[in-house]
Amino acid sequence: MSTRSRPADHDRGSRPVISRARAATSAPWPPRTALVTGASSGIGRAAALRLAHEDTRVLLVGRNGTALDEVAAATGGHRFAIDLAVTGAEHAVASRAAELLGDIDLLVCSAGVGAAGPFEMMSPSALRDLVTVNVLSPMMLVRAVLPRMLERGEGRILLVGSVAGAVGVRGEVAYSASKAALIGFADALRSEVAGRGVVVTLCLPGAVDTPFFRRRGAPYVRRWPKPLPAGLVADRMLTAVAHGEPEVWVPGWMSLAARVHGLAPPIYRRLASVFG
Repeated sequence: MSTRSRPADHDRGSRPVISRARAATSAPWPPRTALVTGASSGIGRAAALRLAHEDTRVLLVGRNGTALDEVAAATGGHRFAIDLAVTGAEHAVASRAAELLGDIDLLVCSAGVGAAGPFEMMSPSALRDLVTVNVLSPMMLVRAVLPRMLERGEGRILLVGSVAGAVGVRGEVAYSASKAALIGFADALRSEVAGRGVVVTLCLPGAVDTPFFRRRGAPYVRRWPKPLPAGLVADRMLTAVAHGEPEVWVPGWMSLAARVHGLAPPIYRRLASVFG
């Protein structure tokens, strides 16, 4: 165990214990190193704090350099401020990670952008940026670190999707489509690397209490379900990836909506017309 000082964690007592079992991979848990995108706020920030508490060496990636400074101070990690929508950003991130951390035990793709409002009103540039950050960026980052993970025969990849990708949400057409693409990517990648020491876990959270809704241009106005704390989502998804689980829904009952969507689309559409 490292003697490095650990950041304060005010809700430590409520955190689930993460098993150190090596399910489906020889990669250690807690991971020795982790690359976390979207680390300046929300789920990514919460995940970085929890990983640092386990003495994981972390590279924090995000657009907001000032916010990254605060997270870096709390975690003792490295920070790299960059806009993942910029062409070639994923190569710069992978290069910096290799330089600072060496081999990556865990890749957490948490960066994401949203867009709310009628699809016909969405600008082409906003659409391109959304698809780049939500789909192409995680795919390219995985592509950058995967060969070394396969060569070592160990590694973990955690992709942060959304319930919107499983069922589609009106008023969030492009966002839903981008997260649906991430689901397909996770499923296919998991199948392709099966038995080769690399675990692929997909997190499907519902509404989360983060700055995401302010940035997308519209607040969260539904009375139910209430947004979840980012720390809770981070705990659940890190527990899932530690156990080698293929996916985790937060909250778990939301998987029911996807099952209804798949088994009885007309019923789902009627419910969605009422509850959104």
